[in-house]
This record gives sequence, C-alpha cells and structure tokens, in this order.
Amino acid sequence: MTTTFNTNDDSKMGKLLESAAMNYKPLELNQLVKGIVISTEKNEVLIDIEGITTGIIRKKELYLEDERYQNLEVGDEVEATVIDLENELDMVEVSFRFAGHQKAWETLNRHKEENKIVEARILDANKGGLLVQVNHINGFLPVSQLNPEHYPRVPGGDKNKILEKLKSYVGEDFEVKVIDVDTNQDKLIVSEKAAWEETQKDVLDKYKVEDTVEGTITAITDFGVFVKFGENLEGLVHISELAWQRIDNPNDLFKTGETIKAEIINIEGSKIFLSIKKLQRDPWLDITDRYQIGQEIEGKVIKANPFGLFVELDADIHGLAHISELSNKPIDDISTIAKPGDVKKFTIVTIEPKQHRLGLSLKDSKAKKVEAVEEKKEETKEVVAEETKEEVKEDVKEDTAETTEVVKEEK
Repeated sequence: MTTTFNTNDDSKMGKLLESAAMNYKPLELNQLVKGIVISTEKNEVLIDIEGITTGIIRKKELYLEDERYQNLEVGDEVEATVIDLENELDMVEVSFRFAGHQKAWETLNRHKEENKIVEARILDANKGGLLVQVNHINGFLPVSQLNPEHYPRVPGGDKNKILEKLKSYVGEDFEVKVIDVDTNQDKLIVSEKAAWEETQKDVLDKYKVEDTVEGTITAITDFGVFVKFGENLEGLVHISELAWQRIDNPNDLFKTGETIKAEIINIEGSKIFLSIKKLQRDPWLDITDRYQIGQEIEGKVIKANPFGLFVELDADIHGLAHISELSNKPIDDISTIAKPGDVKKFTIVTIEPKQHRLGLSLKDSKAKKVEAVEEKKEETKEVVAEETKEEVKEDVKEDTAETTEVVKEEK
C-alpha cells in the first residue's frame, strides 16, 4: 500500500502529516514499532504506525507473550514487530507474538545485568535438572544450581530416585537468578542457589570458621550427613569429619532428625562444611599410653580389602594389617585369612600418632623370628663371601709379587 501526503494543505492535519513525512524512516524487518489500535476483529487487529502507515496482525501472530495485549480496545497503544514489509494486501504485517518474545528476551537480559531475583515456574524435570519458564520463556535449572532445601540427597545416588524427587517440584514456583541468556540459541539458564545466597547473605555473614553450631540432621548419604542450623542454613559433615575412627556407613552412627553439635571448618559461598569429630578429643594423642610396638592384642576385623584388613582395637582406634603382614606364605585370597567379624590376635608393628595410623601383623611371632634369623644368616654369608673374595685377591697379589722377585734374582 502506497502512502501519499498532501504537503500543500494549510490545515493543522496537513502540517502534522508534512512533519511526519519529513521525519519518516523506512521500516525494516524485525523492527520493533509502536502503534495505536484502530480496529479489532476476531482474526486480525489493525494498528496505526506513527501516523504513517497501517499494520495488520493476523491469526497466530495474535498469540501474546505479553498479557497486556490480551483484551485490546480501539485507542490502545501497543508494540509489535515487523515481519513483512508488504504482504499480499499491500500492508505492513506485524506480530504481537514475535514482539512479545523479543521483549521477553530483552527483559531476561536486563534481569541478568541487574542481578535480579525472579520467579520461575517448574514445568518438568529430567535427571540433569528442572525445565522452567520465566517471563513466558522456557529455560533450564540444573541440579547443581538448586538451593540446599531442594537439592535431592539420595543414598547411593540412585538416578531414578533423584528424578522422582525432582518431578515432585513440578508446578511450584522457585525464586531464581538468570545466569545465562543466549537469544540466538533460545538458551536460558537460571540458578536457585544464586538467589538463595543473595537472600541468605546477611545470615551467612553471622558465622565464621571455628564457630560451634547446633542443628538437626536432615539427610544421610554415603559421603556424609547434612545438618540444618540457624536461620534455615545447612551444612555438610563429610564422612571423614564424622568421627576419629574409620566409618564405612554414616547410618551406623547417625539418624535423620537427630540433634548434633558441630564446628564450622570452611565456608565457600553458600557451602558450609562442618566437623563433628573436632569437638571430640583426639584419641590418638595418648595412643602410646595404651598401645606399644610389639604388643599382642585382640582385634575385630571390620573390613577386608585386597591390600589388607581393617581392624578395630577399641571404639576409637582402628588399625590396618597389610597383606604383607598376614602370612609368611603368598596369599591368593585374603578371605582365607579372615573375614569381617572375625576376632584375631594381632601384633602391633607400627604406631604413627600424627598420621592416625597403626600397623598390625598376623604373622606368627616364632616364624617371624626364624625368618629374621634366616635373613641374618644370608646377610652373614654375603659378608663372609665378600671378605673371602678380598682375601683371595690379596693372596694372588702377594704370590704374583713374590714370583716376580724370584725371576729377577735368577736373571
């Protein structure tokens, strides 16, 4: 449709049209324009674009990302995107749908720049995280970016149970921050953890390393226990920080809902690391008062590995009987020597208090003495052999020298 302007008209309208014509810039594809609604029908809406031309929005392009345009009336101001400069009706075709989409991405970029907390509706879940929607744009919330309350702590890391937990959040609204936006690839990544850290910053600032906290165990995993304390904070006690002795299964010592005390040993952003054993006296400090090298003592085998046996000497002290200390003969199968639960008499061969290590031996003490004697004999034989070689060399030198002197005298 060609637009003409009567620039000779002295009327007010003529002057306005003349001014508009002078400032008019040709429209471009994908350009975002403003207009006034001049007609609304079931399948189309007409808008006046800057008093210069008329734009038409038809059928599916009436789909809106922006709720403001759901009930349009004549005279309403709107924004639309140019999708065709001249359609079959010689009209500029524009889209609310594309404009809304464009605006939504611009808004998301602004949220990212401003570090703003927004709401995300959970649509679905997969094993990697949650499918979400923010401002009518679909995005992704990775498992690693969930806050402590929503992070799925499943014993054994069962992926099916993790997925089941994630799916339980479908339909909920989470507070998140936009951490990655790529309009070209329609990529949106959000983080609930980042939003949580923002809201909990003042609370986190109240705590420091070496503080003692009291809380409730909220979850027990293979690698440790989670403890909730203070104002909705949560920390992890790694399995190595649960007790001074060796632990294979945290469930053997703790139960969900149990109240415990722990010491803060590290804070990394929103991650708080705790220790229970640091509030207990180190039993290895006086280890040499109770145990000495060469002492024979009964111990209970608690675990068997290809490299040896872990042995409980008492409630606090565990030792290791290395495979080389289990028999004077080669061992093909360590289970033929001992199994978990067996009680045997061991000999203490090493004690290292600082490293929290104690070495044990199952070798027969008499056999060990015989072995030592045999080793000594072999060493003695080697020394004697070396000495004999040296003596023979000296004798040969002396005989050679004497022979040389005799030959000289005879001449």
